[in-house]
Amino acid sequence: MVQVKAIKAFSDNYIWCLTTHNSDLAWVVDPGDAQPVIAHLAEHNLQLGGILITHHHSDHTGGVAELVKQFPSIAVYGPINSPFAGVTNTLVDGDSIEVLGVRFNIITTPGHTLDHICYTHEELAFTGDTLFSGGCGRLFEGTPEQMWHSFNKLRELPKTCKVYCTHEYTQANLAFAKAVEPRNPELLQYSDKVDAQRANNEITLPSTIGQELKVNPFMRSDLPTITELIPKEFVLVTKNNEPWGNFASLRRFKDNF
Repeated sequence: MVQVKAIKAFSDNYIWCLTTHNSDLAWVVDPGDAQPVIAHLAEHNLQLGGILITHHHSDHTGGVAELVKQFPSIAVYGPINSPFAGVTNTLVDGDSIEVLGVRFNIITTPGHTLDHICYTHEELAFTGDTLFSGGCGRLFEGTPEQMWHSFNKLRELPKTCKVYCTHEYTQANLAFAKAVEPRNPELLQYSDKVDAQRANNEITLPSTIGQELKVNPFMRSDLPTITELIPKEFVLVTKNNEPWGNFASLRRFKDNF
């Protein structure tokens, strides 16, 4: 299995770097800035083998051009419908690619953006800005119903699957989660752990699918009680009480939290 390390960028981004113990090749996920990647590769005597892109936002793609200039033979994988022009190998739902001996399945996860994809394997998943630990990405382009369907795809992954999202948002997300489920013992325990990690400036990732099913209100939108403590002005009631309505209510509350 590959090793995954975080390369910090900007104020709270993580560029994920994949390596193996028997190769000098590395792949990176969502390089919004080239310089931290170049420095990391030089420090560890690595060559860039390829790039994985989850969606078009500049804090996930801004470093691609410089990295391709430095390593001109590399492939840049990304969604087929992306506005980002730097993708060389386009991907659609159901595709699979092999990276350093690991086969990743591609799932489309519209919501945060319409072009968003995730790279999934039974042991680890790169979820970009779709699924965060304790939260989800803001809906800039998609609908709550789309995002809930995207979350359902991720909910089907093994509970032990590690979740590598691209922002250090966990502590703030859990503050919101506790406002939604203040008596959730798993959430309170996890929040204490995260508070201790952040007090020491430690990374809180990866999480796991199983962990998120216990603490992330957006992953728990199918629970009929999940919106009980949300202010009434944010609650959306759908015709048949579909779970995506709860998801929409949570997102509206989070946007104003």
